[in-house]
Amino acid sequence: MMQTVTHTIAGKELILETGRIAKQANGAVFAQYEGSAVIATVCSSSDAVEGLDYVPLTVDYNEKYYAAGKIPGGFIKRESRPKDKEILVSRLIDRPMRPLFDKGFGREIQVVPTTVSADQVNPPDILAIIASSAAVHISDIPFGGPIAGVRICVIGEDLIVNPTYEEIARSRLEIVVAGTKEGITMVEGGAQEAGEEMMVAALEKAQEVIVELCGLQEKLRALAGKEKLPLVPDTHTLENKEAIYNEAYPRLEKACFESTKQGRHDAIRAVKTELAEKYAAQLEDEYQKKLFGALFEDMEYTILRSAILDKGRRVDGRGTEDIRPISCEIGVLKRTHGSALFTRGETQSLAVTTLGTVFDEQIFDDIEGDKRENFMLHYNFPPYSVGEVGRMGTGRREIGHGNLARRSLAAMVPSKENFPYTVRVVSEIMESNGSSSMATVCGGTLSMLHAGVPMKKPVAGIAMGLITDGDRYAVLSDILGEEDHLGDMDFKVAGTEDGITGFQMDIKIAGVSAEIMGKALAQAKRGRLHILSIMNQTINKPADAISEYAPKIVTMKIEVDKIGALIGPGGKNIKALCEQYSVTINTDNDGTVTIYGKNARDAEEAKSAVNGIVSDPEVGRVYQGVVKRIMEFGAFVEILPGKEGLVHISKLSRQRINQVSDVIHEGQEIPVKLTEVDKMGRLNLSYIDAVDPGGSDDAAPGAPSGRNGDSRHRDNRRRY
Repeated sequence: MMQTVTHTIAGKELILETGRIAKQANGAVFAQYEGSAVIATVCSSSDAVEGLDYVPLTVDYNEKYYAAGKIPGGFIKRESRPKDKEILVSRLIDRPMRPLFDKGFGREIQVVPTTVSADQVNPPDILAIIASSAAVHISDIPFGGPIAGVRICVIGEDLIVNPTYEEIARSRLEIVVAGTKEGITMVEGGAQEAGEEMMVAALEKAQEVIVELCGLQEKLRALAGKEKLPLVPDTHTLENKEAIYNEAYPRLEKACFESTKQGRHDAIRAVKTELAEKYAAQLEDEYQKKLFGALFEDMEYTILRSAILDKGRRVDGRGTEDIRPISCEIGVLKRTHGSALFTRGETQSLAVTTLGTVFDEQIFDDIEGDKRENFMLHYNFPPYSVGEVGRMGTGRREIGHGNLARRSLAAMVPSKENFPYTVRVVSEIMESNGSSSMATVCGGTLSMLHAGVPMKKPVAGIAMGLITDGDRYAVLSDILGEEDHLGDMDFKVAGTEDGITGFQMDIKIAGVSAEIMGKALAQAKRGRLHILSIMNQTINKPADAISEYAPKIVTMKIEVDKIGALIGPGGKNIKALCEQYSVTINTDNDGTVTIYGKNARDAEEAKSAVNGIVSDPEVGRVYQGVVKRIMEFGAFVEILPGKEGLVHISKLSRQRINQVSDVIHEGQEIPVKLTEVDKMGRLNLSYIDAVDPGGSDDAAPGAPSGRNGDSRHRDNRRRY
């Protein structure tokens, strides 16, 4: 039986429907918001596994091109592997929902939200979060939700709920917030140097909407909810638990406070190995072995948290606001366009910047419409960074962390008009023990400045943590991997000296008060400023010039009515310039000419040649011309692409000659002076040796430089 509930958000109606589509799934909800629609389903496996110590959850968000009335590009005309955007939205759904599933359920769970209609006005990702939660909430799968998601933007001083694409483009802060009725559990977003107060106000507004949307899902469950399946009871208990605890705990208290990550790991493993050998007979049972490992994790959890709350002591000996030692190096790779090595404690990023042209831009083809991006950041997390053996490749972690770092830096990357290069930053994580994504932000800033990218301001990032126990809490700056794993909150803040540019938060407890959030943001700002001060000692402004190995891009303006002369019939003139100077030249309808050269010399010489073409020939000016045709009465010499003049035989020498070929030959480069432009616009020239043996300093801009024999070719797609 079909059931429907509705709710108005920002003046638009949200509709949640179940019982009509995908009825064989454990739960299915069709969600519609204006012209955007998502079908979200959830299924669980039929067999339960006892004693699972994790939630086997998979979220596979996908977008269908037909949703926007499009056919996929390329040779294969169907949707294939997930795009980065689909992976990022899957993470937005997974992160707030995963903690609300009980490990005791013991079955695989798959959530599949599918965008089936896209009006290209209202983003479907928020709809996917709500529909996914609603599908699980009405299903028979045990779930501690519901959760809901909302996007908040700031335009001027106004907080906009669920903005359109056009409003997002105009906003100075954009965050996606998810949570329960009790509080916020996930935040992801970016800003144009937003203040901490603005961020808190946006979070408070988001929570109001989340409460309403959770109530809407409760109404749908009341109408169509299924009885929840039972959890798998865990009847196993660890034998000799008290004895193991009493023997291990005091030794772990010492082992957990070794100064280095590897030292702590080795010390804890030594305690665990010794006790495992002592109780080897007992641990031959698989369940006993699992429970033994779980006990050690519980002890580490208690030791770490109590030391912070009771003594203000962290595992590496720092105070709650202390930041690990930082070192910054630039120019570590000699052949790249820009490079930096940023090290903070045991986390290290090798960041490399590469400059390209407009033809290196990333092209996106998705349901939002085709677009091009001239700033890219790619993040790599190889297994050796944590001293492990593993598979190499790009997974959801790499895409998610890279997107956070890219968004944090993008606001400070210059516009294409101010810096007409495509910029790619690659962060290779060499070591990791706490927030490699924020190390990527810092390393990315250093490498771009070293490459000569005129960033508006340097950007730094810091990862913060939270430990709570009732009314007691401690906010931690620059958290370690252990503090992330065993803490209650992980949030990352990136920005400049003047405001926030990137933000990500995951909360493992029911909610965080505005007081705690305000304190955490203020503490993060102090840490960010400290990191920026160290970075600025290494480099605080762009290098004076880009690398000699980087392409050279030159832009210039010409009169619109000169575009035809530059291009020439069938593109003859501009193609000749491209081939002669080994460059690529783009022309826009407004008269903007962009020249892309492999090096500065090629680009500058091509610019001079363009100037010569679009400039009217000047009487008295000397040009370096090429003899095109020899006649009985003289020679026609091309002084600029497409512009020829006549050197009469009498102007070839100060002495009488019998024939033109006695002095010059076709293809020869000769200096000529423009002596006259007659009434019919014809150019009369004189061979410079015949009239001015001493030459002239008045050389024409754009005169060819003797490189006309260069026959290298260029790809002429959309350019010459």
